[in-house]
Amino acid sequence: MAGKADNVKEERALLLLRYKETGDKGLRNRVIMAYMNIVKYAALSTRNMYIKFAETDDVINEATIALMSAIDSFDPKKGVKFETYASIKVRGAIIDFIRRQDFIPRGIRRFARDYDEAYSSLYEELDREPTTEEMAERMKLSVEKLESCTAQAAAAQTLSFEEMVMDSGFDIAEKADDDGMWSAEAGVHRQEKLMYLAEAIKSLKDRERLVVTLYYYEKLRFSDIGKVLEVSESRVCQIHAQAVQKMKKYLADYLN
Repeated sequence: MAGKADNVKEERALLLLRYKETGDKGLRNRVIMAYMNIVKYAALSTRNMYIKFAETDDVINEATIALMSAIDSFDPKKGVKFETYASIKVRGAIIDFIRRQDFIPRGIRRFARDYDEAYSSLYEELDREPTTEEMAERMKLSVEKLESCTAQAAAAQTLSFEEMVMDSGFDIAEKADDDGMWSAEAGVHRQEKLMYLAEAIKSLKDRERLVVTLYYYEKLRFSDIGKVLEVSESRVCQIHAQAVQKMKKYLADYLN
């Protein structure tokens, strides 16, 4: 199986090189189809952010356009794998598309912002993670209302985390330079970034870490994760939002 997969990758890479050398439009269409798995993977991995507010077909269209752009701008001489380059371009295009939709109600955006501020403030004061009760008291809400709003803000929290990762260059690939490729110097920080990301995940509670793993690595929907944990989808949203908040705090400390 591994040998077959390697052969497919090699065939795709050769097809891409032939297109870059000849500029043949027929080859370009074949290259696009050969790498559509990147589009599908990116659309799948971000679906919890848009599934209730945007059509999957629209997201795939945006991602496909980004893939086409990546194919045309890719420079094999840079020594970067096309899959890595295209994946970041495609994911970035999806994040931009979601951001442009402005699908999150203003009140929920405001709640997510206030939640971030309250969490950071309490964390500094207590020198530990604040409890749900402490957060509710600080935000002058009942625990039930806080949990309900946190579930509604899950998409905003996730988008905020994705934006921070993308915009800061804190990605598992090297940071892009002005022409859309990666500088050799930035690659030096790759392992350090990976280490801090791993430490951020390690700092989570067991259930939070499991939700992050199932969502970001196994690509499960919140409803599916709820079945695994035997809890409601809204509870998964809450756990995920808490985990994202902790990772944002951890990574923001590193970035600063």
